[in-house]
Amino acid sequence: MSDERYLWADWPAPDCVKALVTTRNGGLSEAGFSSFNLGLYSGDDQEKVQANRQLLQQGLNLATPPLWLKQVHGVEVADAGTDHQEVAADASISHESGAACAVLTADCLPVLFCNLDGTVVAAAHAGWKGLAAGVLEATIKSMCVPPETVMAWLGPAISQRNFEIGPEVRDQFLTDDTGCSEAFISGHGDRWFADLYSLACRRLNRFGVNRIYGGEFCSYDQPELFYSYRRDGKASGRMASLIWLEV
Repeated sequence: MSDERYLWADWPAPDCVKALVTTRNGGLSEAGFSSFNLGLYSGDDQEKVQANRQLLQQGLNLATPPLWLKQVHGVEVADAGTDHQEVAADASISHESGAACAVLTADCLPVLFCNLDGTVVAAAHAGWKGLAAGVLEATIKSMCVPPETVMAWLGPAISQRNFEIGPEVRDQFLTDDTGCSEAFISGHGDRWFADLYSLACRRLNRFGVNRIYGGEFCSYDQPELFYSYRRDGKASGRMASLIWLEV
């Protein structure tokens, strides 16, 4: 299936599991938001964002809209099969065919999940705050399947060379896992460059998830494909990472 708006997850998921991330191409937004911006709260014209969301739903032949979340960098997990209005959460799960989970990102790490039997899927929004707080673990718990039966796909996020953070961020991760020091390299002064992909993989491994795929993109370095808040500031749109069970 080829469309400039989508990058499909490359992973050995069951055939009934559909997973992708949108690109910034093929939509109706203008200027810095050009063109397939799906973030309602990004500063873009809301009518154009809603039209882009309609294009998304129609292009993917979804019977109902994805469950859009009000993301707050926390650990709450919604249920796309029962929650049909925007809720404050940073992840969602679904056991229901056709009920799509979705998270919006523009440098934060989107993580998509399914189990080996293809009976449950999930999506999580994992910036550094969410990772440190345990959003990935909370999502897997909500799937209600053994972690060793779960696989994860890491969507496009900001790469380590572009993600400089303060020492307090590194300290927060080291408090929970001293071994994660390998995910940081020295930056300017007392600052560090953090590897979101590595931090996510460590947390998934520690929780029992070893089937991990993706992680080859950089939202900052690939402006032709992705939005990046660090690169573009308030004029940045949002990509959507979606996963659902096919009807």
